[in-house]
Amino acid sequence: MSGDLERRLEAIVRATPNLMHVLTTVRALDPPDWLIFSGAVYQPVLNHLTGRPADYGIKDYDLGYFDASDTSYEAEDMVIRQVAAAFEPPFREMVEVRNQARVHLWFEQRFGEPYAPLKSSAEALSRFTSTVFAVGVRLEPDDRLTICAPFGLEDLFSMRLRPTPGRGGGGFQRTAEAAQRRWPELVIEGP
Repeated sequence: MSGDLERRLEAIVRATPNLMHVLTTVRALDPPDWLIFSGAVYQPVLNHLTGRPADYGIKDYDLGYFDASDTSYEAEDMVIRQVAAAFEPPFREMVEVRNQARVHLWFEQRFGEPYAPLKSSAEALSRFTSTVFAVGVRLEPDDRLTICAPFGLEDLFSMRLRPTPGRGGGGFQRTAEAAQRRWPELVIEGP
């Protein structure tokens, strides 16, 4: 991954007050193997590149964590409630929490595609529909920003939407068109 693009991403993340508020709050809770990912991260970059307000298009903040010790919904719900209690509105309703260790239990029924169990939150990024969406960040205790982007950041900063390699086309066209409606500057490549 290009160090220059990582530095640019970090500067954009740190200049997005609402995202930093979410990162700081979740850091204090420290769920296991956590990341804020998808739209909460890529959308501020697209907004920066296109001159839109930092929070344009952001409907939620996806918080993935990984805890294979208990994959019951009850255990996940306990973390969901803990996270909600740490935020005031509107963030309380906007931070969406999912234990990545249990996604395989419900994904196929909801989306019609098989989904093998994951081994980490970062691995989930490799299953997102587009390389642009496959980016996550975590604010570390020493204030460093960990960036996870299994396909790099080139597509994001080039504003090029393409399907995630090896995933198949499931859902790509629908999500790509929805993103292009918000950011017409995006170029869609693929099925």
